Amino acid sequence: MHGWWYGSYGWLGMIIGTVVMLAVLVGLVLLVVWAVRHVSRNSAGSYYMPASQNQPSAKEVLQIRYARGEITREQYQQMLSEIER
Repeated sequence: MHGWWYGSYGWLGMIIGTVVMLAVLVGLVLLVVWAVRHVSRNSAGSYYMPASQNQPSAKEVLQIRYARGEITREQYQQMLSEIER
């Protein structure tokens, strides 16, 4: 009746059981940390900003590209008229 607690593996079973238990606990902690980060990134918490504040509007992007010289005046006017439709 001596070895019934750890099965037929004795002390080796106890060591393996401890390692497995620690691995499960570490896995659960990592899962909780991942879930909290994932939810906080996608939720409307304190870091939430509407899309209009995060990204410039199409008109602003067009103005920036024109100011940088990436597009000509004609291209700017054509694109602007398409945006305003």
